Amino acid sequence: MKKVAVVYWSGTGNTEAMADMVKAGIEEAGSQADIFMSADFSGDMVENYDGIAFGCPSMGSEQLEESEFEPMFIDVESKLSGKNIALFGSYGWGDGEWMRNWENMCKEDGANLTSESVICCGAPDDSINDDLKNLGKSLA
Repeated sequence: MKKVAVVYWSGTGNTEAMADMVKAGIEEAGSQADIFMSADFSGDMVENYDGIAFGCPSMGSEQLEESEFEPMFIDVESKLSGKNIALFGSYGWGDGEWMRNWENMCKEDGANLTSESVICCGAPDDSINDDLKNLGKSLA
């Protein structure tokens, strides 16, 4: 059985709801899913997982959350080469630039993106929830 981490930061609860759907998809596919707030995950934990789903909303001028998520992600970046990962997050404005930039960063780190990233404006709806479950299944 594969072991997958779901690591996220959420300010309004939208990205947390997304993380729960990713976790559900992983478990539906028969794998173990451990869910973490970004402050509770670190680079030394990466090797314990077959895959990792990272979730962060767009903040400020389309960037990752700077006080908790970004420092954690900087800590794990050097360990992502060859690792199966997937990305998700919510936004309230913009066009998804933060996700495109984040995807490029992960590819440069040598990570294997197992599915298309999932983004949604505001709270996830049923269609987005299906996409999130499929994202989780891609890591399972």
